[in-house]
Amino acid sequence: MLTQQQLMQAYEYACEIELRAFKPGNVSIYADGHDMTVEDFRISARQSAEPLTNASYGLGERIYYAVKATREAVSCNTNLGILLLCAPLLLAAENVKSTKELRKELANVLAKTTVQDAEWVFRAIALAAPGGLGEAEDQDVAEKPAVTLTQAMALAENRDRIALQFTTNYKDVFEFLVLRYNAIFNRWGDAEWSAVAVYAAMLAKYPDSHIERKYGDLYTKMVMDKMAVVDNKLSKIDRPELLMDYLHKIDKEFKSTGINPGTTADFTVVTVLAVTLEQLLAVA
Repeated sequence: MLTQQQLMQAYEYACEIELRAFKPGNVSIYADGHDMTVEDFRISARQSAEPLTNASYGLGERIYYAVKATREAVSCNTNLGILLLCAPLLLAAENVKSTKELRKELANVLAKTTVQDAEWVFRAIALAAPGGLGEAEDQDVAEKPAVTLTQAMALAENRDRIALQFTTNYKDVFEFLVLRYNAIFNRWGDAEWSAVAVYAAMLAKYPDSHIERKYGDLYTKMVMDKMAVVDNKLSKIDRPELLMDYLHKIDKEFKSTGINPGTTADFTVVTVLAVTLEQLLAVA
């Protein structure tokens, strides 16, 4: 069984690797952006780690108190998507003794969410005030929920990739992104470039929910095409640092237009977390 300290360290490590990966359009050690800095994200990771892994809290409470701790430390929404994705996975990891049990227990966590979990998460979303959220016809976060958290996510799954994970037992993460991470890590043994590969593969295959909430599909094809180039090159080149000039170029292009693939960055964090938890459980 993993300790809270191990879970906190795994979460903070995943957040740090994501920041150290050059993700065009997103905040990283290579480039701030969108009125946020790397330090904002590092502070957010440190402040949210304890409530996110607090065994005395239910799932919804963990997300709410992690958002609350973040908002008290930084004055912007740095990590709502990260928290929504990581909280169920961390909760599942508390209750298993081996890697093979992790996803089965995750399915159990998602199947047992409650109306109270939804209420806490709705409060968390309202507190984080993410950009471009808008209103929903059913189970709007401004209102008291009448369904469980997973049922609420099911209502949003067609427009939000994070919500979709709650109804598919993190299929994108375990059946696509973890495999991509491991394939690149096996080539170079570098977690940061493996994280870049996760980000590029996700953007090349799926529209980013954060971008589409802000712009519709205006930039979807352009972003997918450019990131498909990165994804393809990462599979072929022998030295990933040769990609740096291209990454700088499209980072400037994206940020000059206000394009921020924030949801894909959130998936990058949870993928690194999933890999790290699997490694810890393998030797537990």
